[in-house]
Amino acid sequence: MSHDHSHPHDHDHGHGHDHPHRHPNQPDLEDLPPTYYQAMADAVAELLIEKNVFSGGELRETIEYMQGRNPDLGAKLTVRAWTDPEFKRRLTTNAKEAAAEIGIDTGPAPLLVMENTPDVHNVIVCTLCSCYPVFLLGKSPDWYKSREYRSRMVREPRAVLAEFGTEIAPGREVRVHDSTADMRYMILPMRPDGTDGMTEEELAALVTRDSLIGVIEVVGPAAG
Repeated sequence: MSHDHSHPHDHDHGHGHDHPHRHPNQPDLEDLPPTYYQAMADAVAELLIEKNVFSGGELRETIEYMQGRNPDLGAKLTVRAWTDPEFKRRLTTNAKEAAAEIGIDTGPAPLLVMENTPDVHNVIVCTLCSCYPVFLLGKSPDWYKSREYRSRMVREPRAVLAEFGTEIAPGREVRVHDSTADMRYMILPMRPDGTDGMTEEELAALVTRDSLIGVIEVVGPAAG
């Protein structure tokens, strides 16, 4: 398993939101009161605005930009890689440049795209906080930030994946990639069987946020 436990204290969004581990089919917790870290972030933002480091309008534009990010961008990269072997090679060797080719900004942090294969299944975690490829996937799910997911995924990844309904064959290696403020990961899931005649739009509809994190695999139309 691949682990990097050196986390500088800066991230795409909130730190250490410790919610109980829940199955991904359950709704995210949207209506909870602000956490300590969220309240602290708001206070810092107000101070920076007061000090004229940036304006309230600039902050609002940045927030709206980030809120506009969603897993469709990761799905677009995935489908292009599925249908263009040369693009897949570039994506898995220099993800930022490959994404820029099709107009996708992967954010300021370096990005590695890890390809799932019949022999290897990759999955993402952030063990010490909640670093996440928000530029490609949008807001992270609450279960990704939970203490249970962050601690258990590195210790017993097969068991955690099974709780998401993903059974990994005994002979298939599981690699856990620990995101940091200095490195983000996205999983390139395997293209499912039975999708040869599908359009790019139809293929993109199969790709979910959770498959780009690596906790589930993409399921073809026949299996769905």
